[in-house]
Amino acid sequence: MSDYFPANFPLQSVSVNNTAKRLEDDADDSGKLALTIVEAASDRKAGDILVLRVADVSYLADYFVMLTGYSRVQVRAIADVIEDKVEVELGLRPLRTEGKTEGSWVLVDYGEVIVHVMMPSVREFYNLEAFWGHAERVDWSASDDGGMPR
Repeated sequence: MSDYFPANFPLQSVSVNNTAKRLEDDADDSGKLALTIVEAASDRKAGDILVLRVADVSYLADYFVMLTGYSRVQVRAIADVIEDKVEVELGLRPLRTEGKTEGSWVLVDYGEVIVHVMMPSVREFYNLEAFWGHAERVDWSASDDGGMPR
């Protein structure tokens, strides 16, 4: 418990960039992976898709992709279609997948990109968007629909 005492945290400021960066403009592999994940989730009608670039504020990953499924079946289906599309298009398989059995929160870990597929009640309860609020939000909208966010 003493590890979490505020005096043990390093004192440093984190700059927050409020200008949204477009995911398509990120030429690295993790950007392409995140975009592929978003496209797969969108095709399966995932809601409230949010992409956070956490590379500047965490060593865990480059991106977090958070999205909502409105039933346990849809949450599992979204996770499955993400795994399938990423394997077919990029030849990558997740390092770890957790939560498919219960289906209320499935975490798919690709190392550089971590995907959270959650039911609305779980997403509201854990509120990861607020926890990672200092991370940069990334505009993932596709250019073929006029550049409008989905």
